[in-house]
Amino acid sequence: MRILAMTTALAALLTTTSAAWATDVTILTPYISSIPTNEMAQSFKAEGEKRGWNVTIIDTRNDFGQLASRMEDTVNAKANAIVLISTDPGQVGDQVALAAKAGIPVISLDGSKNENVAVNVTSNNFELGTQLSGALFKAIGGKGNIVKFFHSAHPGVHQRELGLDAELAKNPGIKVIADHFVKVPGPVDDGRIAMENILKQHGDKIDAVWAAWDDPGVGAELATESELPDSKLIIMGIDGSEQAVEMIKSCTHYKATFRQDFPKMAAIGAEQLEKILAGGKAEKDEIFVPAVMITAESLGVKCP
Repeated sequence: MRILAMTTALAALLTTTSAAWATDVTILTPYISSIPTNEMAQSFKAEGEKRGWNVTIIDTRNDFGQLASRMEDTVNAKANAIVLISTDPGQVGDQVALAAKAGIPVISLDGSKNENVAVNVTSNNFELGTQLSGALFKAIGGKGNIVKFFHSAHPGVHQRELGLDAELAKNPGIKVIADHFVKVPGPVDDGRIAMENILKQHGDKIDAVWAAWDDPGVGAELATESELPDSKLIIMGIDGSEQAVEMIKSCTHYKATFRQDFPKMAAIGAEQLEKILAGGKAEKDEIFVPAVMITAESLGVKCP
């Protein structure tokens, strides 16, 4: 019995010690309802758990005041590291600085650079914006009317908008006849409702829809199928979401998307954080992960 008691006590001690030595990493984001953001968060959590980290995900449902508050809580709880996903660190600049002062490393996925963020792992979003715009403009013959769906609060999406602006300046034959700031959470439904109203106002005058990411583009396709199914307008977006890809496969108005490699972003972010936690530094302050254009042709589908 003494041996059993000693064994039990030793096991409890080892468990307690192990817990005390565990690496606690907290993911913070205001956009977990977004498919890409959730994919990054879950992928990073899996990468962290492979390394023996305790990974917690905190979502604030598009509330940046709450994001700041929860980040302060995380710093006060003495987490070993913080991961911001789909967030401009400048929007919680005081809290990021507070983490730096406390010696807690902060990294970013799908965000932007900041003096107190060790590394931002993302797509080159300005380039994505120009690629999407170039493909869309080419598909409508270099002239026509487009609808723009955007969300400037997200740093990556804002860069895509700047890419669109740059391409519009080179293509005077393209006109933005309507735009919509997409509400998050619920970007698919918000995109659908907005597109229904835009179709009622502009109808056949619309040649194309520029969707800064796939969710509102999917909503625009649902609205078009419902309100004006015979329209020749085309839709293109970014992210390579499952819904968008299925629509492309089905030869709908949705013609292309640019697939970002979110699991790779998470894997690279985990690799960089592992180096930092071991006392090293990230390779650089920003690492770009390439995206791939997906069309019916690339999927092996022939559309009429």
